[in-house]
Amino acid sequence: MKNMLKYGLLVAGILGLSSCSDDDSNASAEAGTSNMTVRMVDAPGDYDNVFIDVEGVVVKYNDDFNEEAYDDDYVFVDGEFELDTDDEVYDLLELTGGAYAILADEDIPAGAISQVRLVLGDDNTVVVDGETYPLQTPSAQQSGLKVQFNQTLEAGVFYTVVLDFNVEESIVEQGNGGYLLKPVIRASAIEATGVIAGSLLPLNVPATITAEGEGVVVSTNVSSDGDFALNGLPEGVYDVTIEAELVADVITTVVVEDVAVVNGESTALGAITVE
Repeated sequence: MKNMLKYGLLVAGILGLSSCSDDDSNASAEAGTSNMTVRMVDAPGDYDNVFIDVEGVVVKYNDDFNEEAYDDDYVFVDGEFELDTDDEVYDLLELTGGAYAILADEDIPAGAISQVRLVLGDDNTVVVDGETYPLQTPSAQQSGLKVQFNQTLEAGVFYTVVLDFNVEESIVEQGNGGYLLKPVIRASAIEATGVIAGSLLPLNVPATITAEGEGVVVSTNVSSDGDFALNGLPEGVYDVTIEAELVADVITTVVVEDVAVVNGESTALGAITVE
């Protein structure tokens, strides 16, 4: 689901995530994983376009995090873990009115996190009255934009983290006519969302799968193996629409109605055949 625009109801504010209170619970959490989906959204700004070059998302764990509880599949650098992201340029002004971009979506080590760091590249620009200007970034932010995120991720739970980019406050016009990028970002968490997963037959057929519920619409593409997963769904009932291109330029639609999603669980649709 990476780097696709999706539309959904955004939850305002930070939902508190509970942490384990005893040593046994903490050890159990550290040995497990949580699913984290990172969304980027934006508050509207008075520009034609604001293009942001996102190179990575990094989470920083608390000092007492036990890195040794994880195998070599999880690499930590100074207590930080880098999520699997693509280098992508996003127009922030398209991420309003319920639209958002998925920056990362994967299983990561469970535990207490203190920060989320958004790493930007050099290809950041703003378009004003049809003219494009480079967005200069202060040198202090070249290592990444540090967003405070003091939350504990519990093992086996699905979380959606929202990075809310305030573009109006983040762009500063300079006296020489240039523009400076000083990002103002707020991180919030939607706790314990669920997943709808399944597979599609026949294989190697381009298809888009969309789950639509009350105020929430999330989409993804089918993988080359025919699998799909719709992550970060708030608990509720959804209609799942499959649009497959069995014949070139001809879309075949299949709808699975009333699919229940429970927080922290994956709802399996099994194999769906499109004819």
